Amino acid sequence: MSVDWPPAWPYAHGGPLAAGEYRGMPEDFVVEERLDFEPEGEGEHLWLWVEKRDLTTLELVRRLARACDVTPRDIGFSGMKDRTAVTRQWLSVHLPGREAPEVMAERLAGTPVRLLKQRRHPRKLKRGVHRANRFRLRISGPVAQHPGLEARWQWLCEHGVPNYFGPQRFGPQGRNLERARATLARGWRKRDDREGLMLSAARSYLFNELLAARLADGSWATPLHGDVLMLDGSASIFSVEQPDPALMARAAHLDLHPTGVLWGIGASSARDEAGAYEARLGERHVELCAGLERAGVRLARRALRIRLTDASLQCDAEGCELSFELPRGAFATSVLRELMDHPTLSPGTPLTERNGQ
Repeated sequence: MSVDWPPAWPYAHGGPLAAGEYRGMPEDFVVEERLDFEPEGEGEHLWLWVEKRDLTTLELVRRLARACDVTPRDIGFSGMKDRTAVTRQWLSVHLPGREAPEVMAERLAGTPVRLLKQRRHPRKLKRGVHRANRFRLRISGPVAQHPGLEARWQWLCEHGVPNYFGPQRFGPQGRNLERARATLARGWRKRDDREGLMLSAARSYLFNELLAARLADGSWATPLHGDVLMLDGSASIFSVEQPDPALMARAAHLDLHPTGVLWGIGASSARDEAGAYEARLGERHVELCAGLERAGVRLARRALRIRLTDASLQCDAEGCELSFELPRGAFATSVLRELMDHPTLSPGTPLTERNGQ
């Protein structure tokens, strides 16, 4: 099945209010990674709390490897952070029995990397262990002066945001998805997709398609018969045969969220009404689903909705500043998409194209 690009995925609240700008400079998009723990103070791995500016995480890894006289595979990190931004995150360097080179700071001087603090820990930092990301974004243009901005922001804070994978996941004009389709058709191999980007693009597209279907039907935030629900702020999931009033009230208060499938091998727990959405997804995208199963990807689940926590909106004559925290894996661009119209918030011209990444 061919894919029309960009997909016409629906919005939660009628579409953007007006045109707007963001990322005029990296300082307009500030991201800070949040862990649930601190390094212990001893061990084979030196953990570095680092700030980078206008740099990809993979390039940061390469620069740290050179500065510490190690290979990139000796560097650990939890999450991939935006390029056109100022971001702070932990990385680990495997340095058993030795300190970091004395020239490390000198090698990083004059680069877009600032070493803020360092501490030892027994283990390498693994992918996906951070709890959340804290965002501080600056937007400008007509949307910042729109009389409905404050009300729309308040609605999103009260009702949540569709948990779409952001456009940067799919590449310019959806090319990552087309590459994924070709890769899966001939049989996925690790050597052809070492970072798993093709698998990720395919699963993300399928999830967005399912979320779009439930948005169109008005059930994206409402538990259905046979749904699989996720507790807010955790990865804990449970199935429900028939949602009762108490469960519906908890969903209305953002205490729990319906989930969608991240396609792979394994039996889905969704049944009845909720299971029918997944069945139709599999029927519409047979090749992508079969290719992911042949690749051995394990089925998982993702919340259809995200809650904005510790959120604020402050405006002045020059623009507005949004501040909020999102759970790991959620995209700030999906929040902005509900507020403003901007080319890089459409899957057709994602951030990676504009940034030259």
